Amino acid sequence: MRNDQSDDNRARHSLTTPADLAIRARRAAFNRAIADGDAAAIGPLLARDCVMVTGTDSAVIAGRAAQVKVWQREFAAQHRLVYVRRSTVITASAAEPIALEQGEWRGMAAGTEDVAASGLYTAKWREVAGQWVIEAEIFLTLA
Repeated sequence: MRNDQSDDNRARHSLTTPADLAIRARRAAFNRAIADGDAAAIGPLLARDCVMVTGTDSAVIAGRAAQVKVWQREFAAQHRLVYVRRSTVITASAAEPIALEQGEWRGMAAGTEDVAASGLYTAKWREVAGQWVIEAEIFLTLA
């Protein structure tokens, strides 16, 4: 690989790029909303036509409104899980205002540190009107 391509790749994977910092902050806000059971706070983090593919049964949840409803049901469950997603790599496009986030997730019984499920995820983000929103997320359950 040529040096200029290596430099480009390092810049896209840097923890100090504006895209990386903004996406990590948005992911932290999503994690807080899940922990707090605040479905209304999740809506602004999602693109209007976002898509989520769940980790175990590969259910497809299409659209911001549908995802917020799923979270409302999850938060109302008697024995709900609290999911935490942790970014490991964020790759920003040099060509478009988009980025790919890869990371690990875990679901713990509310009020405990007992991990009930865990795995990997990938999320595609897009900057819209100065805010990064999730266009798509795919989850893989490993345990």
